[in-house]
Amino acid sequence: MTTSPALREAAYASKAWPFEEARKILKRVEKTGQKSVLFETGYGPSGLPHIGTFGEVARTTMVRKAFSLISDLPTRLLCFSDDMDGMRKIPDNVPDKNFLAPHLHKPLTVVPNPFGGNFESFGHHNNAMLRRFLDTFGFEYEFASATDYYKSGKFDDMLIRVLEKYDAIMGVMLPTLGEERQATYSPVLPISPTSGRVLYVPMKDVNAKAGTVTFADEDGTDVTLDVRGGRTKLQWKPDFGMRWAALHVDFEMFGKDHQTNAPIYDRICEILGVPAPEHYVYELFLDDKGQKISKSKGNGLTIDEWLTYADPNSLALYMYNKPREAKRLYFDVIPRAVDEYDAFLNAYQKQAEKPADQLMNPVWHIHGGNPPKPEGTNLSFTLLLNLATVANTEDKAVMWAFIKRYKPELSPESDPRLDSLVGYAIRYYQDFVKPAKKYRAADAGEAAALKDLAAALAALPEGSTPEEIQTKVYEIGRREPYTTTQKDGSTGVAQSWFNMLYQILLGEEKGPRFGSFVALYGLGNTVKLIETALQGGLAGQ
Repeated sequence: MTTSPALREAAYASKAWPFEEARKILKRVEKTGQKSVLFETGYGPSGLPHIGTFGEVARTTMVRKAFSLISDLPTRLLCFSDDMDGMRKIPDNVPDKNFLAPHLHKPLTVVPNPFGGNFESFGHHNNAMLRRFLDTFGFEYEFASATDYYKSGKFDDMLIRVLEKYDAIMGVMLPTLGEERQATYSPVLPISPTSGRVLYVPMKDVNAKAGTVTFADEDGTDVTLDVRGGRTKLQWKPDFGMRWAALHVDFEMFGKDHQTNAPIYDRICEILGVPAPEHYVYELFLDDKGQKISKSKGNGLTIDEWLTYADPNSLALYMYNKPREAKRLYFDVIPRAVDEYDAFLNAYQKQAEKPADQLMNPVWHIHGGNPPKPEGTNLSFTLLLNLATVANTEDKAVMWAFIKRYKPELSPESDPRLDSLVGYAIRYYQDFVKPAKKYRAADAGEAAALKDLAAALAALPEGSTPEEIQTKVYEIGRREPYTTTQKDGSTGVAQSWFNMLYQILLGEEKGPRFGSFVALYGLGNTVKLIETALQGGLAGQ
């Protein structure tokens, strides 16, 4: 990463949200005098990983990279899986719910894997799904399993501290609970020696000196259990604070659903003798119906679904933009994310003399300060989608024939990103655009305008630029009912003119800059498209 003095100075003042968080962490570590910084993300493997899970790692990485620009302290990112949690309900998106029913309330790393394959457990399978994507994207991280940490003894000293501070922790937790729950609550959850289930039972005795708790097992027998070595775990709220204290975490972000609990996590961490980390609270993602996406429900987009139709960089941009605003996370957001990424990447090169502008550009954060050079093809994903629409093909070679006619110097070999976008556009068109296409016939006035447009395009010389074609499209559109009057008194063309073109010629409500589309598709092909529409050939599709 570039660490020029000018860039570091700009980072100290940048209003980009990762730098705002990085400066908070710097202030913290300057106060403590520590020699390294630990970033953490938490993951609950009760269901298959979804994009929200990836977003937490991506955003934390952005803050970590921002911190590395303003400080030379070494950093680590720990991706921590709460895989020792009991399976309290069966997820909706597993192949066979009955297969998992006998294993309710057992730790997730004990529950058998319902998906097949060579995974030791349900928890191990879901952890592997998370790591697979993180590795594919190239994140620098360390994976941590709660099961491994509890069983290996890494939490043993802090668990003894929990017993020593048991009453103080209860003093934090009990006021947050209802009267009935208060009577049975314990921050320590024993794992039954007989059934293997995580038990939510009150403690009959807590012995910090011996490191044990006594409780009634499921058969009613009193059992005294050493809290160390993975024989117990903590309730999830105390577990947050205990983990922060045990690992000396400096920064962790989490979703808005944790916001009201953050003071509890902080207080427990402090009771255990360690300052609470810095936080960043982000808004939750919504599905197409405006409901919060959920691992167990399987609604919204999965990681693999996004990557079927777009590259990881577009996903990272979606995560970077406005993390404190609730956003729909559904298929229809993908094309815009792809095109916005390309626009930011192209702009970055022009900001070389303005470090402050580069640090505000999302691609700096997506690529950790080293964005790739753009290919400069100027063919947007939206434009490729519309080419796929009129070409109606599943063959990349057909798409490339149009592209090479438009720009002979381009090729799949010299422009691999464009080639990948062609593939994404074909898949997206086949799965989402094609089933929703709805052409309409032109009325008499529209038919007359389209005939004039066809004649004007036919008169243009081959090789006309998108700007020349767009000018001609505007000229034909300066007619009633599409004429508008600008503030300076000049005439313009209403958006309804282009909406009409998209609806009749492409079967969609909106589309790309029309001149660019015609240049790519070809003047002659566009004239034929208009003629087919006027003959009713498109509206009948």
